[in-house]
Amino acid sequence: MDHTLHLAQQPDADALLSRSPLALLVGSLLDQQVPMERAFAGPYELTRRLGDDGLDARAVAAMDPEELEQLFSEKPAVHRFPGSMAKRVQQLCQYLVEHYDGSAETVWEGASDGRDLLRRLKALPGYGDAKAQIFVALLGKQLGVRPQGWREAAGPYGEDGTYRSAADVTGPETLEKVRAQKKEQKAKGR
Repeated sequence: MDHTLHLAQQPDADALLSRSPLALLVGSLLDQQVPMERAFAGPYELTRRLGDDGLDARAVAAMDPEELEQLFSEKPAVHRFPGSMAKRVQQLCQYLVEHYDGSAETVWEGASDGRDLLRRLKALPGYGDAKAQIFVALLGKQLGVRPQGWREAAGPYGEDGTYRSAADVTGPETLEKVRAQKKEQKAKGR
């Protein structure tokens, strides 16, 4: 991954997301019920707390669940719901070890087309339809991972020139546009 992401809006956290496919998957997983920047800063904070091992799928998968929950719960907590998110991150890492030899990028590098990529992402623990589509869009729009049919697989998140999700955030200005779009959608839903 050679593109700098700006999802956490913090240089060190964004640098980690930009170089670590696992950090990016974990940040996306954490992106619920907290501000997007906090979610995507989570992998950096977790990496700091893990020390020398850093964020490694095999190490996290093998950790004592209580120890991982403790790392998530230290102040400031990695997520609003540290216990359940520690469990989900561990399940994600265990799945990656079992199905992808611990290699997060293999999830998308091995996809034959957009539908296959979406299917692979939806199979990840904690990834539902929308999260998987947003991740497909993020890969395509910002990281150049564009298997045939990726835009269709990403659904509305893959559309060009939109500001619907993390896939469209490239800095503070686009983050505000995404927030405004979400606010507008909420208002329409009322």
